[in-house]
Amino acid sequence: MVANRVDVYSRCAEPGAPGYKWSSDGSGVFEICKEFSSEDRVKEVVTKYSNFVSFSIYLNGRRLNTLQALWMMEPKEISDWQHEEFYRYVAQAYDKPRYTLHYRADAPLNIRSIFYVPDVKPSMFDVSREMGSSVALYSRKVLIQTKATDILPKWLRFLRGVVDSEDIPLNLSRELLQESALIRKLREVLQQRVIRFLLEQSKKEPEKYNKFFEDYSLFMREGIITTQEQDVKEDIAKLLRFESSALPAGQQTSLTEYASRMKAGTRNIYYLCAPSRHLAEHSPYFEAMKKKDMEVLFCYEQFDELTLLHLREFDKKKLISVETDIVVDHYKEEKFEDSKPASERLTQEQADDLMAWMKNSLGPRVTNIKLTPRLDTHPAMITVLEMGAARHFLRTQQLARTAEERAQILQPTLEINAGHDLIKKLHAMKDTNPELAGLLLEQIYDNAMITAGLNDDPRPMISRLNDLLTKALEKH
Repeated sequence: MVANRVDVYSRCAEPGAPGYKWSSDGSGVFEICKEFSSEDRVKEVVTKYSNFVSFSIYLNGRRLNTLQALWMMEPKEISDWQHEEFYRYVAQAYDKPRYTLHYRADAPLNIRSIFYVPDVKPSMFDVSREMGSSVALYSRKVLIQTKATDILPKWLRFLRGVVDSEDIPLNLSRELLQESALIRKLREVLQQRVIRFLLEQSKKEPEKYNKFFEDYSLFMREGIITTQEQDVKEDIAKLLRFESSALPAGQQTSLTEYASRMKAGTRNIYYLCAPSRHLAEHSPYFEAMKKKDMEVLFCYEQFDELTLLHLREFDKKKLISVETDIVVDHYKEEKFEDSKPASERLTQEQADDLMAWMKNSLGPRVTNIKLTPRLDTHPAMITVLEMGAARHFLRTQQLARTAEERAQILQPTLEINAGHDLIKKLHAMKDTNPELAGLLLEQIYDNAMITAGLNDDPRPMISRLNDLLTKALEKH
C-alpha cells in the first residue's frame, strides 16, 4: 500500500451500466458503493467544490459550472445586480447586502475576496458564539472549506462571502488549517482590512453606519473583550459609538473624536454607564463630575461597561468611569468648593454627629461615611474604588447575597451632601423622631445603592416605602 486508503472508481463499458467506488485499507477487504454513480450526486459534488473553476464541466451533455467567480474579477466590472445575486448564493439568503467589500491584494499574501454585511438585523441565533463562519475558503477557485472558521476572527462571523488565495495549498488538511502560520497571517490581514473598510464607511455615510452599529455593535464589543492584543482592541474600538455630554441627545461620537476634543494636558477619557441619557444626566456621579468640567461618554448598552473595562486605554489615554474618578480624587485630596454657603449647610460638628449616628445605624453595610462638596441636588451617593468591576462581579454571581455580604465585597463609602434638605432634616429628626429617621436613612442608603447599580432588586424596600408614606400622611 502506498497510502492509508486507496479508492478506485470503475464502470462497465456497456451502455447504462452503474458506476462503483472501491475502497480498501490494504487488509484484503474492499468496500463497494454506488455513491458516484448517481447523476444527482455527481452534480452535487461538482457544484460544491468546482463550481467556479476556469474550464467547463459537462455532465451528460449539460454544463454544470455556470457561475462566475466574482472575487476574481475587477471590482469595477461587477454590477450591483451581480453582487446581489452572488450574495444570495453564498449567504443562502433573500435580502440584499448592506455593505460590500471587494478586496484584492498581492502582498503580503495573494488574496481575492468578497465580503458582505447582511441587510437584515442579526437574530439571537446569529449573535450566538455557537454560530459558525459563513465565509468559504477557496484556492485557485477550488473549494477548500465551505465554512472556514479560522480565516476570520470569531467576532466577524456576521460576514458572508468568499476568500481565495493561491498561497494556500489545495491539500491543506483541517488540522493544518487551524495551526498554519499562513492562515494566521491571512486572518490578521483580513481583519485589519474589514476594520479599515468599516471606518471608511462611517466617515462616508455616518447615518448608514450608525444604523449598522445599532444592529451589529454586540459583535464589536465581543471583539474587544475576546482579543488579546491591545493594538487590535484599539483598532476595533475605533468602530464604537456613544452619546456624549458635550453633544445633543441622539448624536453619537467615536473615541477618536472624543480624544480630538480633549483639553490640553488631559490624559483620561471619562464614561458613565446608565440605562438612558435622562438617568445619566440626573445621576449624582455626573453631577459630581460637572465640577471638573469634563466631557463624559454615556454608555447605555448592557456590555458597554465590560467592553471598556477590557479596553482599558485608547490612544495612550486611560478609560475611567466617573465613579472611579471620584474615588481617585479623594486619594489625591482634590479640593472642591461647596455649591451652597456655610449658612445653608450643617456645621462640621453637626455633620460629625450625624455621620457617627449613620455609621452606627447602617453597621457593616458601609465601610465609611464622609462629606462631599461635589453634590448639589442629590442627598448622597455610594462610591467604590472599581465600581464597574464591582457591578460586573455582582451580576455574574449566582448566589443571592445579603446587604452585609455585598458590603463586605464592595467596601462602599456613603458620601453625603451636608447642604441637602433631606440630610439637614435627618440630623434634626434622629433625636426628635428616631423611628422615622431610621426609615429615612435606610431609604437614602438604598436609593444610593440603586443609583450606583449595585442593587438589582428593589422589592425588599416596598414595605419600608409604605411605612414612610403612612408616617408622612399621619397629620393629614
